[in-house]
Amino acid sequence: MKQDIAPSRRVPAAKIQFLPEDRTWIAERIQEVLASGQLTLGKYGAEFEQKFAQFCGTRHAIAVNSGTSALEIILRALGMEGKDVLVPTNTFFATAAAVVHAGGRPVLVDMDPESFAVRPEDVEKKITPKTAGLIVVHIGGIVSRRIGELQELVCKKGLWLVEDAAHAHGSSYGGVKAGTFGIAGSFSFYPTKVMTSGEGGIIVTNDDRINEEAMIYRDQGKASFTQNAHVRMGYNWRMSEPHAIIGLKHLERLPAMIAGRQKIAAIYDEGLKGFRNLSRVEVPAGGACNYYKYIVVLKQKQDRKALKALLRDQYGVMLAGEVYEEPLHKQPVFESYVSGPLPASEDYCARHLCLPVFSGMEEAEAYQVLDALKDVIG
Repeated sequence: MKQDIAPSRRVPAAKIQFLPEDRTWIAERIQEVLASGQLTLGKYGAEFEQKFAQFCGTRHAIAVNSGTSALEIILRALGMEGKDVLVPTNTFFATAAAVVHAGGRPVLVDMDPESFAVRPEDVEKKITPKTAGLIVVHIGGIVSRRIGELQELVCKKGLWLVEDAAHAHGSSYGGVKAGTFGIAGSFSFYPTKVMTSGEGGIIVTNDDRINEEAMIYRDQGKASFTQNAHVRMGYNWRMSEPHAIIGLKHLERLPAMIAGRQKIAAIYDEGLKGFRNLSRVEVPAGGACNYYKYIVVLKQKQDRKALKALLRDQYGVMLAGEVYEEPLHKQPVFESYVSGPLPASEDYCARHLCLPVFSGMEEAEAYQVLDALKDVIG
């Protein structure tokens, strides 16, 4: 049922939620580690790793300082210097940048309009003898129904599959959690994500060697925390104890936060059924989405900047950032990696919008968004 909304109410694009009791819990433990003097690689980091691995159903989790670092460490551990890595062109800068920083060459693959991920047939066309593996990105928290086909393809070709699951904490397909379809997965805890540690990231894997290599790489390439024998060209990629404490509390809240997002998404699903000029990117049957983003696609390309300004100024509705505004092959820094047209990504990157969805969002705010879209888009 449509709700009555005060015209002056503003719906933010996103918002981080820390309940008062959670802030108290976090502050008490940060006081504890400040008093102890052990501000990194301590008991809270170890607990966070153990609980995140348990959440994903993996043997190992290695906490680091960002999702970007998590992905680069995986790639370094896989030893892909001088090799090609297939990367979706419809992803964030960091996915391809991690390949470059790890010594590889990103080969950009067009997107699948159904899931905003990649299609096996497009991936297969890009495979050459120089290809080492494929990075899959779960855009908006949606795991593609074709993930099994991608697993089979890389296995048949003798390649590895790595997941950039920066959007997908708690998402799954066929009962399998995001981050566990390939040899390793990386997550981001940047403040815009479904859960956060302030800054931070984590690697999940069942591979013992990647686990061992990751612990070396994150701590300046040292053989162990207690030795100054540097055996890898590592970096300071550690997660601090205060960040781990924040992450622990948000991980505890994650199922409830996802449920809240799913409730808002269900309102959007129902409300958008009558729209002729707007379609939604649907979660496949058998999939569970955390709704990091709620993605809709305009039937015809419009001036998105003007549309967002109209919704903001006249209706109090702030739209979230796109996924993504421009594909990677349109970014100046990746021009040298472009080989041939990638038309689907150019089309869908230009025509999609991301509706507000966040933990603690009220139903009335979702109805306000739908009313505004009805007036503006029809």
